[in-house]
Amino acid sequence: MREKEVKTRIISGKPSADDVSLDTNLRPKHLSDFVGQEKVKGNLEIAIAAAQKRGEPLDHVLLYGPPGLGKTTLAYIIAAEMGVNIRVSSGPAIERPGDLAALLTNLQKTDVFFIDEIHRLSRPVEEILYPAMEDFAIDIILGKGPGARSLRLSLPRFTLVGATTRYALMSPPLRDRFGVVYRLDFYDEPSIREILRRAASILKVDIDEAGVSQIACRARGTPRVANRLLKRVRDYAQVMADGVITESVAIEALSKLEIDQIGLDEIDHKVLRTIIEKFDGGPVGLETIAASISEEADTIMDVYEPYLLQLGFLERKPRGRVATRLACEHLGVAYKKGQSSQVSLW
Repeated sequence: MREKEVKTRIISGKPSADDVSLDTNLRPKHLSDFVGQEKVKGNLEIAIAAAQKRGEPLDHVLLYGPPGLGKTTLAYIIAAEMGVNIRVSSGPAIERPGDLAALLTNLQKTDVFFIDEIHRLSRPVEEILYPAMEDFAIDIILGKGPGARSLRLSLPRFTLVGATTRYALMSPPLRDRFGVVYRLDFYDEPSIREILRRAASILKVDIDEAGVSQIACRARGTPRVANRLLKRVRDYAQVMADGVITESVAIEALSKLEIDQIGLDEIDHKVLRTIIEKFDGGPVGLETIAASISEEADTIMDVYEPYLLQLGFLERKPRGRVATRLACEHLGVAYKKGQSSQVSLW
């Protein structure tokens, strides 16, 4: 149940069922249409151009970073720019070595094979992937016991694109086999505004620049969140404001969704207030916070904390989490000077 609640949280970067059609319609098809991530985009342009000049597949690519930043979109763009087909799967879906072998043997020369959540591959599956990435071959064991023999099948040269939100959970041997590794960072507000303008144009949404800014400042630097908020505000505008998203309409719609002016929702506020009001600002252990708000510790660490840390509202200390002066000011709560020895203000 908690898993479902996390996935459908409107300002979560994780995909939900409602995002499938939205992401497909709004997803850029080429690098020239992709907004933001300029360093990654520039390096990819050079790598793709070099591979095309040599007439070779692109090196294996690993994309990592928080959810909703465009890793899957970039995988599709790589295939489109290379002019090849893309086959898509995910770590949890490839349960057995035989599943991976079936996918690999169906690839065509220069195809892109995209594995989302690649950190969730099982160890036996990973071991099949190693020779496939290095030697473009897989070893299959035929038979059992003393009569068993190994058969090596050659594979066409392909490009593996892996995506993960948990880079540290990938095994070093798997990480080392990627020739190209890029980290995707949160987007700045001008990039989010440009993404919203493009999305509004595709969706035929009537929105003014002030309305764009109100949504952009709450999007948590994440395109998926920005597009999701645009869709919700569009619904409100069509019912309550003749379909036009102005600054006041956007503020009203987002306030009804309980999303404040910097993109924090009720759960973010609950985490911060628990630390500040129940534990005097911290330090307090992650498990204690989780028990206090009836949430899983892993969910707090993976879903709620990253943006709070980015804002400078939380700090991770050896003894636990600490709420900063910035968090207290945002919530309108008095900051206790006694916390100064625990909290770094710089």
